[in-house]
Amino acid sequence: MWASTQNESLKQKMSSLVAGLSDCQEKIGTGYLSAFPSELFDRFEAVQPVWAPYYTIHKILAGLLDQHTFAGNPQALKMTTWMVDYFYNRVQNVITKYTINRHYQSLNEETGGMNDVLYRLYSITGDSKHLLLAHLFDKPCFLGLLAVQANDIADFHANTHIPVVVGSQMRYEITGDPLYKAIGTFFMDLINSSHSYATGGTSVSEFWSNPKRIADNLRTTENEESCTTYNMLKVSRHLFKWTKEVSYADYYERALTNGVLSIQRGTDPGVMIYMLPLGPGVSKAKTGHSWGTPFDSFWCCYGTGIESFSKLGDSIYFEEEGKDPALYIIQYISSSFNWKSGKILLNQTVVPAASWDPYLRVTFTFAPVESKRPHDLGKIWSVSVVLNPSALMISLFNVPYTALVPQHVKHRVMLASSGVFDFGLVPGLQTELGGEGLLSSSSTLNFRLPSWTRLDGAKGILNGESLSLLTPGSFLSITRQWSANDKLTLQLPLTVRTEAIKDDRPEYASVQAILYGPYLLAGHATGRDWYLKAGTNDADWITPVPASYNSQLVSFYQDFEKSTFVLANSNQSFAMQELPESGTDVDPRATFRLVLKESSSMFSTLADANDRSLMLEPFDLPGMNVIHQGADKPLVIVDSSLGGPSSVFLVVPGLDGRNETISLESQSNKGCYVYSDLSSSAGVKLSCKSNSDASFNQATSFVAREGLSQYNPISFVAKGVNRNYLLQPLLTFRDEPYTVYFNIQDS
Repeated sequence: MWASTQNESLKQKMSSLVAGLSDCQEKIGTGYLSAFPSELFDRFEAVQPVWAPYYTIHKILAGLLDQHTFAGNPQALKMTTWMVDYFYNRVQNVITKYTINRHYQSLNEETGGMNDVLYRLYSITGDSKHLLLAHLFDKPCFLGLLAVQANDIADFHANTHIPVVVGSQMRYEITGDPLYKAIGTFFMDLINSSHSYATGGTSVSEFWSNPKRIADNLRTTENEESCTTYNMLKVSRHLFKWTKEVSYADYYERALTNGVLSIQRGTDPGVMIYMLPLGPGVSKAKTGHSWGTPFDSFWCCYGTGIESFSKLGDSIYFEEEGKDPALYIIQYISSSFNWKSGKILLNQTVVPAASWDPYLRVTFTFAPVESKRPHDLGKIWSVSVVLNPSALMISLFNVPYTALVPQHVKHRVMLASSGVFDFGLVPGLQTELGGEGLLSSSSTLNFRLPSWTRLDGAKGILNGESLSLLTPGSFLSITRQWSANDKLTLQLPLTVRTEAIKDDRPEYASVQAILYGPYLLAGHATGRDWYLKAGTNDADWITPVPASYNSQLVSFYQDFEKSTFVLANSNQSFAMQELPESGTDVDPRATFRLVLKESSSMFSTLADANDRSLMLEPFDLPGMNVIHQGADKPLVIVDSSLGGPSSVFLVVPGLDGRNETISLESQSNKGCYVYSDLSSSAGVKLSCKSNSDASFNQATSFVAREGLSQYNPISFVAKGVNRNYLLQPLLTFRDEPYTVYFNIQDS
């Protein structure tokens, strides 16, 4: 995070942390550094029960090495090498005293990415001990299977072994051994073909199951351990660096968008999950671990989760080094990038996606690197200038630039010949000399055209001129001298598509996930009903929710004994429930869309509903209506086609006489109102007024406010066999129950 932001307070905190850890290491005196005693490694080496001590050691080593690599802290490197010397001696002692087989036996526990961090350290130190120790953490019993391309990873603990693959990829990068490049490539192909969910994640109850049997995994909530997604991102990142293949960038986008962003509870800091459930009618709040807490939870998935959210920008831009610099933009995320090799500052702005506007819209603008530095004003610089009729060739700090010379500048600069001149940077002079117009030397920008888009409707426009786009799954490459006046826009169609579950049994052929561009959609659902009805065209079975619908959402409140209650659907009947914290499963059940009886009528605020006849559509049950069953009978929910007159209510001023309340009068049973008696345990019903009764008036009066739930900008309604489903991105769900995979039947 500091490497991206250069935030001084972060710099101070991490320097202080390294110094504090160094004090601890010096106090221990052996090179060992951890919060738990070294005796845990005695048990580890004796293959006795102990909980993954090397997992923690890897995290400490990786953090210290990052402090050296990214922050230039020499103390951190010294601490790292001292720690590694300690563990080198321990491992050598095990091999000498017992056998190398004993050492490999002990590795049948999570050791994190020990081989990865040791290969990285070797690349810095060149110390052969570091290389040997890295080899000893490569775990040949697993990498050997991948080396011979055996599809036989079932029953292996996923997050024990994915980091080993990441380490083997680093082995290839450090040693050049092509076997380890092949291992990484085969492993990614194996996961994607046989063991992955539509999120890009993998594992069930922390292990891999049999290949192409993912449907069985949906019977539990313990799907997709968060740590595995974190590590699979590393695998795909290496593969993209080696190959520049769009498929790996597409995978990274899928796993980041759906597998990482889905694990935090909205914007609640420090509230994350261990497992991401993907079965029918599941909830992130109802798994083996449920949500963690900001101060009392620190599972392995908290460590990787915090790291994932701190480095969301680490794989947006990739540089290809060489004589002619090239930059690959592989993720469309609003950001800025100071590309020193290309001598440009690139700004990327992404318009948030919406279901009613099916395009990803991205704009790129450019500025010269370090242009107009205020702290340089008033200084005198020696500038080499080569003059020709159309351009200035300027060398500043031994860096060549080319500046087109506008007519007014040529007359005002009035240089008679080439040479070395002294210029002072003062306000306005940089502009006069073309500071804002300075162009970089020629460089190439490569923009990913994702596999999920289509060529029909795709546009690329550079400075008002259309570009010729290649097919999805490739890069749009543009080589030019980029200037501050350049503007590039991309418009990429977002399409709805289905994707079959990774299960080759015929009975699961119709089980599919629904995606919109890179976003995995989940349907608001309880229970195990997961049947959808497909159509010939997308519009026959899935339609976007209009943006205007959010103004039609409402929740109904009543106060009782210093508490606030809200009208909510509960198992197809209604009750007043105490107002919960934001994001619980009550929110969608307590939100209703006001559907005016006159279909041609529109309203933009809740006030427009006063004195209007309307129906109440439950937020999470599109196409259904609330109806009454007659006086003193409970309200229920039915399909809108069956509601008839009993589904229509008139919004009238609250019978309790307060300005802020409304009452809902039945259109078919005049004088009868939606009624809730909070003093009893009775549910919500229709009740008819017989006389002026204060308690009756209070029980039929509600405060109507903006709905507890709102439609996400990416929202669709999908037609089901038994009911319709409201779909929105999985990453937006908090406690609400949902279904990811649907059994999609032919219509």
